[in-house]
Amino acid sequence: MIKKKICLLGTFGVGKTSLIRKYVQNIFSDEYITTIGVKIEKKNLILDGNKEILLVIWDLEGSDDFHRIIDTYLKGMSGYFVVADGTNPETIATAQSISAQMKQFFPDTPSVLLLNKYDLAHVWAVPEGTETGLTQPGQMVLNTSAKTGMGVEEAFEAIAIRMVETQND
Repeated sequence: MIKKKICLLGTFGVGKTSLIRKYVQNIFSDEYITTIGVKIEKKNLILDGNKEILLVIWDLEGSDDFHRIIDTYLKGMSGYFVVADGTNPETIATAQSISAQMKQFFPDTPSVLLLNKYDLAHVWAVPEGTETGLTQPGQMVLNTSAKTGMGVEEAFEAIAIRMVETQND
């Protein structure tokens, strides 16, 4: 079994914990509880070719202060998500800033920008077709909804595939 550490980064209230809960436990709650520090979840995943992976998922507290978490939480990660609330332009700008900083410190680490809360697409702050313009070179962008589950499994599978391909541990 291959073990991979993945971190979720982003500001407060973008849905990092909700995405993880939906993926690991298939649960969604509208109740907002702020993550303090880090919460770790695990989930086994089997990729094509019968590769079994244990994803060790680090749910990091919402923070705009990127430098504070580098040594403490990001050491040993194999990949990361940067999460933004697709209905909130401020969180999108913060996610872009985090992505740019992460590429400086971890240039070869697979990453995906998740535009979460797609169930609220009627108030979406990202114009249709402009999603890829938000990312760093080599970074994917996916729309997700922790509430409906749309894109959640696909996002974790996509990052797992990229982590296995790069084997940057």
